[in-house]
Amino acid sequence: MMITKKIQDAFNKQINAETYSAYLYWSMSAGLEEINLPGFANWMRVQAQEEMTHAVKFYNHIIERGGRVELTAIDGPPIEWASAKAVFEAGLKHEQLVTSLINGLVDLVTVEKDHAANMFLQWFVTEQVEEEANAMDVLGKLEIVGATAGGLYMLDKEMGQRVFVPPVAQA
Repeated sequence: MMITKKIQDAFNKQINAETYSAYLYWSMSAGLEEINLPGFANWMRVQAQEEMTHAVKFYNHIIERGGRVELTAIDGPPIEWASAKAVFEAGLKHEQLVTSLINGLVDLVTVEKDHAANMFLQWFVTEQVEEEANAMDVLGKLEIVGATAGGLYMLDKEMGQRVFVPPVAQA
């Protein structure tokens, strides 16, 4: 079944949102590098890579369904945060926004009775649970260590261990 114009347009908007997410996380990474937290910066670079794979998934879905990808300008993200904790608070808030966007897409494809798109989006529903949980996990650790130099140093080392793992292809 070919993708409808309504769903195609919504998915194109999501490509933009996912790409903006990558921009945001790259900007956060740069900000964390500026305050000498290379491990946290690494964590955000990995997050940016994940967001780009999400954009590609939407891109591929549109193409596979006979639609047209329409790329639009990406807004510039903020470039300054007060602390590592502020970065992750903003990251969690952003992931909550993305969750609402994904949920809105699920609502749309349900109304439109596009079962293929609904199945496609279920991966993202699950992914958003993980995305929010990851941000909350880091925030919880930042709460524990507070502003202590030693705790922040150890946590930065831990964040530096994160590596990008491409998502498993959908059936």
